Amino acid sequence: MRAAISLLSGALFGLGLLVSGMTDTAKVQGFLDLFGAWDPTLAFVMGGAILPMAVAWVVAGRRRLSLTGEPLPARPAAIINARLLGGAALFGAGWALVGLCPGPAIASLSFGGWPGLVFFASMVLGMIGFQWRDARKGVAA
Repeated sequence: MRAAISLLSGALFGLGLLVSGMTDTAKVQGFLDLFGAWDPTLAFVMGGAILPMAVAWVVAGRRRLSLTGEPLPARPAAIINARLLGGAALFGAGWALVGLCPGPAIASLSFGGWPGLVFFASMVLGMIGFQWRDARKGVAA
């Protein structure tokens, strides 16, 4: 059951990325080009995602178990530190330069050609390298 829910959720998320234009790198870069040819349409996509997520946080806060009966993870601590800010800056810079973030990068594997594959492979290697570095330092994820 969990695999079916995961597959359905992932397919719905990917479809939403495709329909909203989040997989179009030119559209994303246009949104991030605040001082050039700014395209504000993706702000509506992000704004539209805030309401259901806020409702999901409220509902999850009142439950102990997921719909599949598994325990829900604890809400993450709201700690703003150099590690969070640095990671956010790197994420934003990569998103602005290439026009992809992890979700759309996975969705683009089916139509992005070699550039999409190179980006995805680089993203995965970066994630593995980050985990390896943290494991060597003894930092908890």
